Amino acid sequence: MQCDEKWAFVGKKEKNCDPNDPDDQRQGDHWDHVGFDPEHRLVLSVVPGKRTAENVQQLVDDVKQRMEGRIPNLITTDEYPAYETAILEAYGKQVVPQRTGRPGRPKNPYKVPPKNLKYATVHKTREKGRVVKIDFRVIFGTLATVTAALRRSQVSKAINTAFVERHNGTDRNRNARKVRKSYCFSKDWDVHQAMTYFTMYTYNFCWAVRTLRERDADGQWRQQTPAMVARLTDHIWPLHEWLTYPSVQRS
Repeated sequence: MQCDEKWAFVGKKEKNCDPNDPDDQRQGDHWDHVGFDPEHRLVLSVVPGKRTAENVQQLVDDVKQRMEGRIPNLITTDEYPAYETAILEAYGKQVVPQRTGRPGRPKNPYKVPPKNLKYATVHKTREKGRVVKIDFRVIFGTLATVTAALRRSQVSKAINTAFVERHNGTDRNRNARKVRKSYCFSKDWDVHQAMTYFTMYTYNFCWAVRTLRERDADGQWRQQTPAMVARLTDHIWPLHEWLTYPSVQRS
């Protein structure tokens, strides 16, 4: 899983917002906190809103729930420190210190990363606005376990956030209100939020990705969506099917 935040704004730029004006609470800079699966090009989760630790925690918790508690093979992000706290909170194992029998307040419970949790951050060195060097730092796990996870990857042999960053560009192309310099910016938070969910999740089911196509038995190219590659469906969904599919299934 790769995580990143994609910038946009609602109504007006952050510098023009008044922190004392209640009407400006949903205006200004907003970010799409995105959890992305590079193997299947699948958007695991998106949380639009202010760039806060709470929204990062919501993103990681939602990914964990959607993956039914399974820990991703490898997690990579930029150096935003909120991710380390959120990942440990979501996947860490709680340790309750034993009482020593000595006077004083007992130690509070704390969390430790499980052995199969592997998390690394990407550090980019820029000169004159261009990336000239990329380093990484292993946060959870060891260099050996992270390297082993990379060997199992079918899409990349280096620690990076390139796949989620590339998807950011795809989503900006699909959602005009996310373009950096545009008259199409969102004017209303509710519409902004709704369009974010619409474009991000229809991408999974309704958008055939060229790099995911495969040849069938007759040698013809078969187009596939991320959801098809992840075995969530067996066909490309038209928008009508996606919009009318019941979100709650009744037994």
